Amino acid sequence: MINRAIIIVLDGFGVGELPDAHVYGDEGSNTLVGIYNSEHPNLPNMKSLGLYNIDGVDIVDKAENVLGAYGKATETCDGKNSPVGHWEMSGYIKKPGFKTYPNAFPKELIDKFIKETGVKGILCNEVGSGTEILKRFGEEHVKTGYPIIYTSADSVFQIAAHEDVIPVEKLYEICKVARKILDDPKYNVGTVIARPFIGDKNENFVRTYNRRDFESNTFGKTMLDVIYNEDKEAQVIAIGKIEDLFSGRGITKAIHTNGNADGIEKTIECIKKDSKGLIFTNLVDFDMLYGHRNNVKGYSEALEYFDGKLPEIMKNMKDDDMLIITADHGNDPTTPSTDHSREYTPILVYGKQIKPNTNLGIRKTYADISATILDLFNLSKLKNGTSFKNEILK
Repeated sequence: MINRAIIIVLDGFGVGELPDAHVYGDEGSNTLVGIYNSEHPNLPNMKSLGLYNIDGVDIVDKAENVLGAYGKATETCDGKNSPVGHWEMSGYIKKPGFKTYPNAFPKELIDKFIKETGVKGILCNEVGSGTEILKRFGEEHVKTGYPIIYTSADSVFQIAAHEDVIPVEKLYEICKVARKILDDPKYNVGTVIARPFIGDKNENFVRTYNRRDFESNTFGKTMLDVIYNEDKEAQVIAIGKIEDLFSGRGITKAIHTNGNADGIEKTIECIKKDSKGLIFTNLVDFDMLYGHRNNVKGYSEALEYFDGKLPEIMKNMKDDDMLIITADHGNDPTTPSTDHSREYTPILVYGKQIKPNTNLGIRKTYADISATILDLFNLSKLKNGTSFKNEILK
């Protein structure tokens, strides 16, 4: 019997373009293979879990004996960002998607934001890479105190501010006001993101880990809700930005982190403790620090670091634990794009009760993950997803 599931999301780690990638401008994206061909990262532990054995992964260095089950999942929701990806793997498929703003935000929305937040004005209001926007507008922001507003290919309203100009807690309050405005169906924006940064000039402004996401709370029932409501002995432990992505819903304990290394350590600490239910971790650096910045070497090194910590994670698992390593979307740093990419995501499953050398093939939706966990926990089914419980148990 499996009493605890541990999901570790490698944010932005895709394993090949989806059939509809062209709709999103992501033809040719393949985060894993692109990084592998460029940097040849040494990932012996993920290899042993079947990463290179996944159907369609064009890497010849296959594992002869895979320690668990492996496959890849298809994203079926409308979109390719963290909220909709995490919601789908948790059983809720967002359709239709949120509205995007390829020409930036309309004047009426910006005017409403200024009026209701009380700021004196704003800077930017463009579509672009956050790091480049800080280089262009950071110094002007410090002089004027005006928050920097920008968006991307995703449905996001991003608000950047220097921590010494607009204190972090004040920035969060501004984001909460923006969240209420953007809940209007007329605007229908998925995520408001607080983007605090530090530094003293354009060349050295850097974003901090005080980022917070304020999601639209319009998503339906998820695996977290089911576990939280139906099993009073179970814990739902959210590590990293998971609490933000689910607006705190269905969560018994939230642990925010300062990057991948901290997130991995916090996950190991939770694994060591006796509990049942779900440990749900997001490791954001792959996406935030490397994918969006097209930093192939940094992404490769981050994968090697995570891979090097896997033996400690696996060693501390209990006999009734199950580990699932997956992702929420792609973010191929080897392509010209600095946005997320529409890709399949890996499913690597390990545990004492998991059958080795089990090929799960191509799953029709990320929601198969939640369907499997709820099936293993003998809890109510959600309408999306097909359980692979019988395929993986010894």
